[in-house]
Amino acid sequence: MSFQAYIDNIKTKTGKSPEDFKKLAEQKGFMKSGQLVPTVKATEITNWLKQEFDLGHGHAMAIYAAFKGKTD
Repeated sequence: MSFQAYIDNIKTKTGKSPEDFKKLAEQKGFMKSGQLVPTVKATEITNWLKQEFDLGHGHAMAIYAAFKGKTD
């Protein structure tokens, strides 16, 4: 599955885009000024996405990758 397919599936399931998740991550303290906080681990973010949005591991990692700047 391509990165874009993961993002499309996440949008269909949650109604949220990577930008929406970035805003939520800022509210949670995982990001600041659009950048990941250096002390935040990928596991913290993926666990949050799995618990609150019922995403699978691969989909949660796609959002984490988007947080790190991956766009394709």
